[in-house]
Amino acid sequence: MTPAEQSPTEVSEHPFALSHLDALEAESVHILREVAGEFERPVILFSGGKDSIVMLHLALKAFRPAPVPFALLHVDTGHNFPEVIEHRDRVVARHRLRLHVARVQDFIDDGRLRERPDGTRNPLQTVPLLDAIEAHRFDAVFGGGRRDEEKARAKERIFSLRDEFGAWDPRRQRPELWSLYNGHHAPGEHVRVFPLSNWTELDVWQYIAREHIELPSIYYAHKRSVFSRGGMWLTAGEWGGPTEHETPQWRLVRYRTVGDMSCTGAVESDAASDTDIIAEIAASRLTERGATRADDKLSEAAMEDRKREGYF
Repeated sequence: MTPAEQSPTEVSEHPFALSHLDALEAESVHILREVAGEFERPVILFSGGKDSIVMLHLALKAFRPAPVPFALLHVDTGHNFPEVIEHRDRVVARHRLRLHVARVQDFIDDGRLRERPDGTRNPLQTVPLLDAIEAHRFDAVFGGGRRDEEKARAKERIFSLRDEFGAWDPRRQRPELWSLYNGHHAPGEHVRVFPLSNWTELDVWQYIAREHIELPSIYYAHKRSVFSRGGMWLTAGEWGGPTEHETPQWRLVRYRTVGDMSCTGAVESDAASDTDIIAEIAASRLTERGATRADDKLSEAAMEDRKREGYF
């Protein structure tokens, strides 16, 4: 019987068949190694969030027992969750990694950026990011973006060419047939690379559970003082919340995605383990960004507009 004549069950029971997580892992490892061989100064965007943690875990696997041949870069808004920053620093110290931090606050202090009236700093990350890429001459920048997160990210290739201003032009996207990636770029340009592009949120959590990957505690159910704004549960902070009309409440919540505190909402949940979260996500009909990121709701094309300006 040929492979084409076999039923899906028979194929999956083949001793050499890869599980879907093994296949995703293999693809991501291939992408990481391809970049290591093709580019001179790659860097991994690392925020301490779940996707960047999984991406780093894959990089550690891809090059073990050698050290990861990439530095890390975090664009720090100054409004990050303390639990996430603490976890970021622990991971960097544990694996003896090089971490560059581009701080939005530095750009506000010297006048290159202005604080927004709504207090959110996520849209302000673009200028520090592009400045760091230019200063360190990074020619490939790994991001943890996935196609299932948001419609603009669904259009982006795994190797995404950015021009000399860091801007993304959908018309310049290159075909990626048979997992062949074109990293050619002119001087001043660079390539954003997304090893998790074909993963879903459920895949990520199943992989976290399988690999026993440690995450910041806020990804799991915990009691937190939050207030309601725009249909989301936000955490109080220096960024400007809550107002006198917004009453903080103690709720059992967790975070599906992590970004600037001013625009990242919690979801009410009692999911306290990887298994609980996998079951919760399997039943959800909203992506984590669609459910909990206010910065993506600024307009119908908010993410695409920011990517054209040089955002992740």
